[in-house]
Amino acid sequence: MSTPPPRALLYGDVDLNIIDGSAIWAQSMAQALAAAGCEVTVLLKAPVRTDRLTEPLTRTPGVRLLRPYEDKLLGDLGPRGLTPEQAVGLMRDRHARTPFDLVVVRGRRLAGLAAQEESLAGRLWTYLTDFPHSVGELGASATTELTEIAVASRFLLCQTEEMRAFLESNVPAVCGRAELFPPVVVVPEGVRADGEVHASARLAYTGKFAPLWNTLEMTELPEALSRRGVDSEVVMIGDKIHSEPAEWAKRMRRALETTPGVDWRGGMSRAEALTQSAECGFGLSWRDPSMDASLELSTKVLELGALGLPVVLNRTPMHENLLGADYPLFADEDLDSVADVVARAHTDRAVYADAAERCRSAAAEHTLDRAAERLRGLLDEALPPAPAGTDTQRPLKVVIAGHDMKFFTRLAEYLDSLPGLDVRMDEWEGLRTHDQYRSRELAAWADVVICEWCGPNALFYSKWKRPGQRLIVRLHRFELYAEWPRKLDIDKVDAVVCVSPHYASLTRELTGWPADKVVVLPNWVDERQLDRPKLAGTEFSLGMIGIAPSRKRMDRALDVLAELRRLEPRFTLSIKSKHPWDYWWVWNRPEERSFFEQSYRRIQRDEALAGAVVFDPFGPDVATWLRRIGFTLSTSDDESFHLAPAECATSGGVPAVLPWPGADTIYDTEWIHEDPVAMAEAIHAVVADGRFTETAERARAQIVGSYGLGRVRSLWTDLVVSGKRPEGTEAPAAAATPSP
Repeated sequence: MSTPPPRALLYGDVDLNIIDGSAIWAQSMAQALAAAGCEVTVLLKAPVRTDRLTEPLTRTPGVRLLRPYEDKLLGDLGPRGLTPEQAVGLMRDRHARTPFDLVVVRGRRLAGLAAQEESLAGRLWTYLTDFPHSVGELGASATTELTEIAVASRFLLCQTEEMRAFLESNVPAVCGRAELFPPVVVVPEGVRADGEVHASARLAYTGKFAPLWNTLEMTELPEALSRRGVDSEVVMIGDKIHSEPAEWAKRMRRALETTPGVDWRGGMSRAEALTQSAECGFGLSWRDPSMDASLELSTKVLELGALGLPVVLNRTPMHENLLGADYPLFADEDLDSVADVVARAHTDRAVYADAAERCRSAAAEHTLDRAAERLRGLLDEALPPAPAGTDTQRPLKVVIAGHDMKFFTRLAEYLDSLPGLDVRMDEWEGLRTHDQYRSRELAAWADVVICEWCGPNALFYSKWKRPGQRLIVRLHRFELYAEWPRKLDIDKVDAVVCVSPHYASLTRELTGWPADKVVVLPNWVDERQLDRPKLAGTEFSLGMIGIAPSRKRMDRALDVLAELRRLEPRFTLSIKSKHPWDYWWVWNRPEERSFFEQSYRRIQRDEALAGAVVFDPFGPDVATWLRRIGFTLSTSDDESFHLAPAECATSGGVPAVLPWPGADTIYDTEWIHEDPVAMAEAIHAVVADGRFTETAERARAQIVGSYGLGRVRSLWTDLVVSGKRPEGTEAPAAAATPSP
């Protein structure tokens, strides 16, 4: 029997009668969802007064429009369209009738209300735009609201990498949920600019007319270009003129209607606007400097670029990343700067061709096909198929129990998303504190119990284990030397999971448990979340995650840095960690305090380290932080796995590991160095010889092949569903790839 297509409900708090970026987003998102294989229901905010945006949707297979005004779905509809409250109510009611697999929403107020709907929780795909774009403006109330939205959302769709980084750094709940989903460009078939420089320079602007969009200033361009000997015309397409300030609105309309060299063509369909823009020679997306800090990328830039038009726009870090720092049509804030760059490109064919090609290349990553490909990846993530051996009519009942789930949350969420599994959580308040009645009920209910940590939770569930029930216990370094493993009735346990071969061997040795009871399921790296572009200069940046307690050996990391700076002074070290005094159990121990006091004093006084050590806040925004890290150090006395170097490799960096016990069972020997000096020399050689990129690519291939989230999830699914253990007890062969 074939699987029905995913059902998607789409609502943007935007009026599709008005052509602007928000309305274009709604149309493009509906088309992209349909192209990705979804059955799409688009809820309209307002009655259809013009079908310039809705008519193409009625012709798109797999898309249907829900018209609350025409179909009289509510009795109290106002003239300005659905309120957020009304929209969420309709979404909830439609979902109750026939559930949707995903509910895509745009609009902060709307998303905040949708996040309160329990029935929509976990199904929301929230597209975030209208929130404060600076730390100073992001107050406590906005942070709380964004946190609630993030918790209720399956994905947060971010238009740009800058937006994702900002949110992750300031709203911890966003981490792990934020997905890059850039603007979508749909250009009519066969519509392209001719790529020629004509006698008269024609410049196209499409969109709304507003003060910050510099649309009034654009009407002065024909005169400014005339002074430079360039005959020109500005073609302006759109019919939405901001009404405030009132005097500005009057001037804007008058300029559109009466300015020589300005051809105002009014509103039209998106396809027709692009067709007419393609007849021009330049695109305009020049805005007020106050918008330079925006985390959004203008769809107009990409649409005009897709036509083959070079676009005049502000110089911002985002635009430099998009088009290159030397893009020739970056303009300053004044009108003369715009006229200068247009005049130069108009008279210099090479400059014009270069700018046009850069815009065309940038737009190529934003096509409908690319958007559909991204959405299919997210759909695969959010809606995995039922595992073999399960029955969706009689799901396998799974309990996950433990006092601290931070290392297991992603796996728990994945297992919960699988059709054929019914997953319930037994979260203990502390190591020994829990609701005994609920735990007893769950023990009696479950087919499979997973105990995260081999602590009192494992003792409890082994005591109440039923015949035919399976019990899986995941053991960490923390418990191995405690009393609980010695008290555990191993005959009641089906599998003890360790994350590395070394700790599996230690577990067998210290407990005397049967060898076949102890299996290795490694930690994982989320290759999709960590796959982000590196910032310039990362090859000179070392990183370290976590420095407490002292066995993490921060002193060795400082040794590596000092030696590197002797060879190349551009190297720096960024430490993402809590400070030792943030852990009472560390700071209250005299030997720990002494160690860290010496280390901090060295940072202050050692000339070799002066200005080269940066402490970054502890938090879950590791993927964002790793964008500026080239090498992540593992200098510990011992580790059970140490995920940080693997995450660095997955992000496009290089792991650097000292030979703590078991390191060679996890990492290829290429990344393991005898001592800090050898580590520093190896890092320097990679950078000095220009081998950073190729070395990072090799490391990423190794790590993802062994510890990629998809692979580890599959191993866990096999163990939970059928009791199938991984082949042998060795970790995946990271060392299988030979060093060059």
